[in-house]
Amino acid sequence: MYLDEFGGMESYTPSEGGGAREQLSEESKQRFTQAQAQIKQFIREEKKAKKRDDRVAETIVQFLGNDQYSHLFQLIATLSAMNCPSIFILAILSLIHDGCKQTVEEYVQEHRVAISTPDTAQGTALSKNSELPADARQDLLQWIARMGLVLDIDTVSILKRLMTDHENLDGSVLQITTFVLRDYFASIDRSAPYEELQPLTIAILQDIVGPHLPTMKEYFASGDTEASEEA
Repeated sequence: MYLDEFGGMESYTPSEGGGAREQLSEESKQRFTQAQAQIKQFIREEKKAKKRDDRVAETIVQFLGNDQYSHLFQLIATLSAMNCPSIFILAILSLIHDGCKQTVEEYVQEHRVAISTPDTAQGTALSKNSELPADARQDLLQWIARMGLVLDIDTVSILKRLMTDHENLDGSVLQITTFVLRDYFASIDRSAPYEELQPLTIAILQDIVGPHLPTMKEYFASGDTEASEEA
């Protein structure tokens, strides 16, 4: 699947140079304060939900308590403000945080789905990165599998929040996924600039979202998006 088939760069590209790339500088403190307020509200809403969501919310609180990930707070707040189901946020973060990974794996197991590593031949997003170490490739394939399974379990509930229409994915998803990927590569001493990682992120998102585009086309075409919102 090519980028133009997935909705093009208009809604998919980080916002004009990547405003979210700020590292909590002086000029971004006010926005960070606002993000904190959004996150607190997000946590309060999560704790009103099912018991399983309490565990998910606790995992996000644990993640937010680590200053190492402070550059992701604004993007997490953005996704939560879009009412993105928190389990998918955790699936994105699971590449770099063991607590998120464990919670996602428990969620998938509760739905009686086994997480297995896809064959390397099936990892189309990684096909042009054969120079990656075997363990890194394994980590990435498992990450892609986790995100894909979470989408398989609750496709419409997640994507109706993240897609601007039946073919365009909101750019915030690309931003946070690219930052997570960048952090992962830095952790294995293979640092790469955001811009260089963006094409790989796009390919990964195409791999996991692409199979669900027909479903979302039907969803948006139904014109009943409000009535189908879940409580």
